[in-house]
Amino acid sequence: MPISTHNAISIVELCSTLRQLQQLHGHVLAAGVLHDPSLFAKFVATLALCPKTPHHLNYSYELLAHSPHLPSLFALNSMIRAHSKSPMPLQSFLFYRQILFADALSPDNYTFTFLIRACTQASAMGAGRAAHAAALRRGFRSDAHVQCGLIHMYAEFGSRDAFRGVYAELQSPDLVTQTAMVSACAESGEVHLARELFDKMPHRDVVAWNAMIAGYSHMGRSREALDLFGLMQAEGVRIGEATMVSVLTACAHLGALDQGKWVHVYVEKNKLRITVTLGTALVDMYFKCGCVARAMDVFWRMKERNVYAWSSAISGLAMNGAGEKCIELFKRMEEEDGVLPNEVTFVALLHGCGVAGLVEEGRELFKSMKIRYGIEPRLEHYGCMVDMYGRAGRLEDAVSFINVMPVEPHAGAWGALLNACRIHKNIELGEFAMEKMMQLESRNHGAYVSLSNIYAESRNWGGVSDVRESMKAKGVRKEPGCSVIEVDGQLHEFFVGDKSHAKYPEIEVMVKEMLRRLRLAGYVSRTNQVLFDIQEEEKEDALCWHSEKLAIAFGLMSLRDSVAIRIVKNLRVCWDCHETSKFVSKVFDREIVMRDRNRFHHFKDGFCSCMDYW
Repeated sequence: MPISTHNAISIVELCSTLRQLQQLHGHVLAAGVLHDPSLFAKFVATLALCPKTPHHLNYSYELLAHSPHLPSLFALNSMIRAHSKSPMPLQSFLFYRQILFADALSPDNYTFTFLIRACTQASAMGAGRAAHAAALRRGFRSDAHVQCGLIHMYAEFGSRDAFRGVYAELQSPDLVTQTAMVSACAESGEVHLARELFDKMPHRDVVAWNAMIAGYSHMGRSREALDLFGLMQAEGVRIGEATMVSVLTACAHLGALDQGKWVHVYVEKNKLRITVTLGTALVDMYFKCGCVARAMDVFWRMKERNVYAWSSAISGLAMNGAGEKCIELFKRMEEEDGVLPNEVTFVALLHGCGVAGLVEEGRELFKSMKIRYGIEPRLEHYGCMVDMYGRAGRLEDAVSFINVMPVEPHAGAWGALLNACRIHKNIELGEFAMEKMMQLESRNHGAYVSLSNIYAESRNWGGVSDVRESMKAKGVRKEPGCSVIEVDGQLHEFFVGDKSHAKYPEIEVMVKEMLRRLRLAGYVSRTNQVLFDIQEEEKEDALCWHSEKLAIAFGLMSLRDSVAIRIVKNLRVCWDCHETSKFVSKVFDREIVMRDRNRFHHFKDGFCSCMDYW
């Protein structure tokens, strides 16, 4: 059967080897399909843009170079476009020069749109500015496609003034450029300006909604992301993978399990394909809500798993204290074809070893990074090693490790040592670590609190006073503790001593009843870390109103007995609240899952999964 142009173009996408491409080329030559310049250009463009293998792009280049026809603008634009998506995006300029030197050709708006995309892909600021200047000289100042490309490019480069300047030049920006500007502002952290533009848009497509929700999620403004998602649903906007990933990120940050589950059900009910990205977001959400079993179930059901999916699962196990399972999963990962660990994988592994006290296993993994995988340790890996030694009480090993680090010790390493001194009550070494910390981060409130706690544990009230005076002199304020609990899909925030909640009177009664029952069971308040200049009875009263206790009391009065109380806290849980949670889990027969700044604590039957090792 003679081959037609349509057949030839369809067959291009089926070719996966160079030999197959050569055979197809021979057939179309014999059939005379390529005699027509327009058909030849279409064949070259199809070859170039086919994503199957690198052979297609290389072959299209050779075909164009040896063509009897003068290259058309369509063919050259296609080559620019194809290279803008390739590992060598700046090769696009070779074809741009061909357009410039051709007597009968002149670059159009597509030329510059693809060139700008190539500069963005290559992170080439100089080339991008040159392309911008050329587009202006050619009269494309008001072209929507070119301007959108420029806005996106400058946003990727972090040039806020530049993308604002591009947008300001547009007299009547259309929906596409408005959406591009919202995306640029959201991506660069200017979510307030992005929201202003978003609210003024007469029509908002799904891209604008996704950009706005993603911007809130990435800036840690997760409640606003979920609120906007609710509005998006109310307006009947189509929800796709990009929306779901951003919403799951917000749910993970807040520990909003009910809303995360709703997203999962929505995905399954609407038969959305669980891609690697979406699957990894689901895994991360379940882990960050403390649902280890569900997270691993999603993970094993994923049809494709890349290094990011594996690393996310290992990290999730680590934050939930399952160090040995981290190592088991890593060994499974090593058996997978085409999946190699990266820097993030080893941060997760070393963190897992640290929280579980697996020092020797962590040492071996740290060695294997460079020897087996050629991964150069970064500051995060060194910090994990110091933390691992310190938590295990091997403070001398931690200091020795810091002293032989091939890089200058960073605040993370000294902070890990300071925390270890808090755990093991080593005042002298804690003061040394604090001094080093202050040389790097003089306003790190967490470091002051850790040293103050070390002094308080040893009843060194003079030291506590000195820390407080130092904080006051430097204008350092302790971040207020905040605990979030989800009830019936609604998030409730509690701050220490906060009385603003609508049900505060009932919560106050529940706190007192809760503590009454705990004391009968043997609970004694740990007041040694509370301010030294108040009476013992007042210290105990101060502890009663920590944000965790308010959240637990609200959970006891609001959730069914069979439902676990899940709390997310912005700071490390204090010793007294940790002890309180253990007693509540036993006395009230309630499971409590608490995520603090460092890890998860699963309280059940009077015990914590951390085994008091955090």
